[in-house]
Amino acid sequence: MGRVIKLNEAAGVAEPGQDGRRRRGQDNRARIVAAMLEIIHGGELSPGAEQVAQRADVALRTVFRHFSDMDSLYREMSEVIEAEMRTMMEQPFKASDWRGRVIELVARRGAVFEKIGPYKRASDALQHRSRFLQADNARLVVILREILKRELPPQVAGDPLRLESLDLLLSWESWARLRREQGLAPDQAREVLEAAVERLLA
Repeated sequence: MGRVIKLNEAAGVAEPGQDGRRRRGQDNRARIVAAMLEIIHGGELSPGAEQVAQRADVALRTVFRHFSDMDSLYREMSEVIEAEMRTMMEQPFKASDWRGRVIELVARRGAVFEKIGPYKRASDALQHRSRFLQADNARLVVILREILKRELPPQVAGDPLRLESLDLLLSWESWARLRREQGLAPDQAREVLEAAVERLLA
């Protein structure tokens, strides 16, 4: 019987007990990720493994069985941010002219930034302890810049003053400043940015 089990394992055939353990493991992993995201969404920027384990209702050792360290768990948070960004990039523009598409980017990014806000703030707060999050943030900045440049005509994309100003206005940092430090509602923040972008494009 022991030989049969080894052959099944070598062939990739799961025994009934193995299949149950795999399902439990997948369920525990999903619960751990969901727990961390819930905690962060609730405003805790740097949850510890103990908090995550308690919210997920699993043992602390179970957290580290699935994630070697907290940095590997933070990657799941980054995947949430990336998924929202991909959704934004895949949406077709309604405007037919380049100016209209750039103005449309303001509202589109504002909606995405509102969704990812808690996770992005946590990512920013944790960057000093995570090389992965540092690299992920740098990649996000590049992606957003490339999306903007793709919609600009050569005379605007080649104008450093206007390009850098537009890149700043359409950044997460500008949105976060208007929403938090300046206390504007989402619609107000969007109106401010749209007005500034329109003046630059005039």
